[in-house]
Amino acid sequence: MVDGPMNLSAATRTNLLALQSTSDKIATTQGRLSTGLKVSSALDNAISYFQARALNDRASDLMNLKDNIDQGVSSVETAINGLDSIGKLVAQMKGLAMAAKSNSNKEDRSRAAAQFNDLRQQLDNLANDSSYKGANLIKGSPANLKVSFSEDGSSTLTVSGISSDSSGLSMVAATTNWVADADIDKAINDLDSALSTLRSSAATMGSNAAVLSLRLDFTTNMINSLEGGAAKLVNADLNDESANLLTLQTRQQLGTIGLSIAQQSEQSILRLF
Repeated sequence: MVDGPMNLSAATRTNLLALQSTSDKIATTQGRLSTGLKVSSALDNAISYFQARALNDRASDLMNLKDNIDQGVSSVETAINGLDSIGKLVAQMKGLAMAAKSNSNKEDRSRAAAQFNDLRQQLDNLANDSSYKGANLIKGSPANLKVSFSEDGSSTLTVSGISSDSSGLSMVAATTNWVADADIDKAINDLDSALSTLRSSAATMGSNAAVLSLRLDFTTNMINSLEGGAAKLVNADLNDESANLLTLQTRQQLGTIGLSIAQQSEQSILRLF
């Protein structure tokens, strides 16, 4: 009977170590294939892991800003739509005034004046209803909209509200039932001035909307760049990993065969005794 521990031969030990190493690599490769990551923790690669984390954190911050910018675009677009509708209503009021001027019948002029005042009230309603999420940029006492473009708030755009109701447009109610041509002429002059103001306001709002849309696209592309950069640091190449797994599995099979041969050789030697 042999006393003491049994020692493995050099050939067997070499094959066992090679098999263990191959099994570990297979497990690592399978993990990369299942998660899609070559760096899933700081233990894998601390530098790449924390660089990718910083990039993803900034992308997350910009995502919040992107949502706010997108909401800002909607707020300004709502104001533009309101200004467009108000402009159409003012044009309708001007046509009504011009028709009244060409009609000398006092009753017709009186009805036209009453209709004018009704449309003026509808104009005020339009201005008051042109709000988005509680912010109204064109009502009588308009709000201002401030949109941040950077995480630290150093880059912003403030969209100033423009009073676009009848008072803000200096449009007074029809007086004396439009009996006198002078009253109608004054109303027409006020309407022409209102149309000019509305066009200028719409141009200003349109310029702000264009800036917001530009920054929205820029922020979206910036987020994609940050996330893409992070992916390059930690994502695995699945095609490469699949090919690597196939190679390792082949190596494992060869290692098993090598171990079997080494053990058979040892057994042949033992049979000599």
